[in-house]
Amino acid sequence: MATIRIPKKNLSVNPLKSSAPMGAALAYLGIDGAVPLFHGSQGCTSFALTLAVRHFKEDMPLQTTAIDEVSTVLGGADHLEEALINLTKRMKPKFVGIATTALVETRGEDFVGDLQGIIARRDELAETKIVLASTPDFAGALEDGWSKAVTAMIEALVTPGDRRDNPLRQINVLPGVHLTSADIEELRETIAAFGFTAVVLPDVSGSLDGHVNDAYSGPTSGGTRLGDIAEMGRALHTIAIGHHMRAPAEALQGLTGVPTTLFASLTGLAPTDSLITLLSHLSGQPVPASVKRRRSQLLDVMLDGHFHFGDRRVAIAADPDLLHGLALFFGGLGSEVVVAVASTGNSPALADIPSDEVIVGDLADFEAAAAANGAELLVTHAHGRQAAERLGLPHYRAGFPIFDRLGAQHRCTILYRGTRDLIVDIANLFIAARPEKRPADFADVLAPVPASLKGETTHAPTATC
Repeated sequence: MATIRIPKKNLSVNPLKSSAPMGAALAYLGIDGAVPLFHGSQGCTSFALTLAVRHFKEDMPLQTTAIDEVSTVLGGADHLEEALINLTKRMKPKFVGIATTALVETRGEDFVGDLQGIIARRDELAETKIVLASTPDFAGALEDGWSKAVTAMIEALVTPGDRRDNPLRQINVLPGVHLTSADIEELRETIAAFGFTAVVLPDVSGSLDGHVNDAYSGPTSGGTRLGDIAEMGRALHTIAIGHHMRAPAEALQGLTGVPTTLFASLTGLAPTDSLITLLSHLSGQPVPASVKRRRSQLLDVMLDGHFHFGDRRVAIAADPDLLHGLALFFGGLGSEVVVAVASTGNSPALADIPSDEVIVGDLADFEAAAAANGAELLVTHAHGRQAAERLGLPHYRAGFPIFDRLGAQHRCTILYRGTRDLIVDIANLFIAARPEKRPADFADVLAPVPASLKGETTHAPTATC
């Protein structure tokens, strides 16, 4: 069990974490026809908007209630009402997801009561589903905001009651914020191979997968449909990925009675085997040949790649569930996680990380620990690139945000295929960082070359015909 250490610092020099409202906004963006609304100042929204646009390379419909100095003191209910009315008139969303920020949370307003009153007296909002999640910046990070937003959507949009007397051949999927669009697509295809339909909440593979629409759309285009969310109670089973999805999974099971299986990670051979076994059991079908083939490919790449992972010293900085999954991945291939830095300490995943110590800190802590422990690879998001440059180490980008490389959402790192590709990518980093041996490097270990082999002779050569 890892020891969790929280450095005593008065400030974060180089922040690792992204805020909880940012996580909530990403969850809301996984709903079809959605507009996330930050209840706070314009600055709170603009910072999150910048990160999201740089990461996804897409325009984002993030909106704000634009709380000013007077509203900060007297209350922001009027700003919330005005923002909702303007959004419904101008953008016509099917769904508005509200994420509160630290600015309004510190005043202690009754957000739920304010929203109920607004919806009751404004007929213009009758056709729009509106959900609010309390996500102050000072409590938690990206995973926490995502989890709270998903829980709020389940409680507000899922039809309650045990409806399994007439079940659909459906599997509910509650993905963690660390899963990319490609991860969700891979998971959906695997579930479909067993004859099931997957309802993913939230589904960023439909809205944030980098597609070009035929016509401009202000709200999100693609994602989980509101009608499918309502019918999640008719599924056979629910699969949740990541410890931060435990609360949403428990909320869904409590509302509908649909049983849940939570996977801490789906990266690696063993966790993927567990998922495939579950799907085979639920479907009553043998594992499809295509899935077996992918497993065989992963085994082959594990054999090819483990030479490059053995005894490597790796430093990882990420949100807790991503950190946990990556640490298990590296440990399973023979590497040693010498530095593990988490963005927040409120996750049970941290205690199970295969490292002597987990630091709850920032990228300054990460860089110092990596240098002190002789790390050979840095694994973190794009903000770790300066540390990698200063330390002269290879850098594998993982997490949010990744803004200095293309295709972050199209990179799959789960199940058999994704784990295979992850091994290849990191093994190639190790290979590229290894200095190439030249003949001069072997001079001190080679025996002297005999004079006869150097072309030296002691007599004139004899002519022959």
